[in-house]
Amino acid sequence: MNQGFRFLWTRPSQNVTENMAVFLSRLHHVSLHVSNAEKIANDLVSKFKFDLFAARLTDKSKHFAFRKGAAVFVVNERPSKSRVGLNEGILGSTDRYSIDPQRADLEKYKQGNNSLGCLYDLSPLHPVDTVNNVCFEVEDVQRSFKVLRDLGCNFLVPPTTVEDVNGPVTYSVVKSIVGNVCHTLIEKTNYEGVFLPGFDVIEKNWSLEEEDMSCPVTHFDHITYACPRKTTHQVMGWYEKVFGFQRFFIDSNEDVDEGFVINQEGIGLRLTAMEYWKCSKAGIALPFAGKKEPDCKFVIAESLPKQGRNQVDTFLEQHRAPGIQHIGLYTKNIVSTAHTMAEAGVQFSSPPPAYYTQLGKQQEIEEAGHSPQMLAQHGILLDTDLHQDPLSQRASSESKRHLLQVFTKPIFAENTFFLELIERRGATGFGEGNIKALWRSVQAYMENERVDRQEPQGSSKTVQTALS
Repeated sequence: MNQGFRFLWTRPSQNVTENMAVFLSRLHHVSLHVSNAEKIANDLVSKFKFDLFAARLTDKSKHFAFRKGAAVFVVNERPSKSRVGLNEGILGSTDRYSIDPQRADLEKYKQGNNSLGCLYDLSPLHPVDTVNNVCFEVEDVQRSFKVLRDLGCNFLVPPTTVEDVNGPVTYSVVKSIVGNVCHTLIEKTNYEGVFLPGFDVIEKNWSLEEEDMSCPVTHFDHITYACPRKTTHQVMGWYEKVFGFQRFFIDSNEDVDEGFVINQEGIGLRLTAMEYWKCSKAGIALPFAGKKEPDCKFVIAESLPKQGRNQVDTFLEQHRAPGIQHIGLYTKNIVSTAHTMAEAGVQFSSPPPAYYTQLGKQQEIEEAGHSPQMLAQHGILLDTDLHQDPLSQRASSESKRHLLQVFTKPIFAENTFFLELIERRGATGFGEGNIKALWRSVQAYMENERVDRQEPQGSSKTVQTALS
């Protein structure tokens, strides 16, 4: 049990003058803020096979930590009566992230926001369930605060230290440029506990934890933001300036300026990806570069006009702000994982049945060592990435790289956040064939939902106008 912990606000150091990006050590956890924490907790454990390993319960709040491999979710129960406007983030209110953190936001926090009981985060004033905090470990929170403040970032929580018998942890929370998304920066170099001070660890010898071979999820593969149209460059620019993110090309045919665009056959989608593990300066590796931490990419999704109703705009409408649309869970065996989760009650979005019978697809699936019937059972998609051997004039079977994916249906009451299972057999990007099929599988689910609810076709609002 927790032996007690201390909580204090730490005055930032004044001797840091560097004006450069803050580089991240690794992704620590992702936070959910929901109206019913116990329901989501039950789903994560019973359906998605995560382990509950730590909890923090107070008179005013509930917080549960779950993990599967290196993937960690923290579920926070948000206040039942929340209020929010559409000005939570940029892409709606571009001036929010430039507010001096020593003014309103820090003062509001010090005056009692923590009375809500929300450590390492901030209880969002958001009307629907949301996934809105991607927490990163950094080597020096004090330095990070000074550097990012000089860059004009809006800090929602100042550098704050929490201690228990296992040592101290220092953290701060910075507002991102995307909707209600924020980032907790956490420094735990001198902390020897299982998770974080303030959390009680569920009794178990976690060092002896064995991998679940029926559901071998190992880490977060990618996190996707749903953003309004024509905002990708703003988002990319902010993450490059603030955290040193660099562009990652999704597909070999991707346009440098436009990103990966599909604008045909009822699909209007722009995807652009970025990653955070690159060096701080050319030729100079970061101190933590040698650590073998899983790589997580960030994907920006925006819809294109003239292709009809789509899931990006639906997310923006129902989430009421840009934000995290889905997270990809990497698995070593997608067939076994999907089967295990489906047996436990997880519902997956399936592509049209014709996907598995289209010309060449059955052979492609079989050449990858899978059964078309087995993949179809759970809606799993397969894409082949051909890499030509430089010593040969054609791509050999050994040079084929495969990507397997499937989306769950939304896990909240609204058509907002969902999870993805992804297995990579050498493939590093996101295949065009899978992107199209995944898009159609979600579109089909949304259309069925619309018909079931007898929603009028004309009820859709113009998201771009609402968020501008």
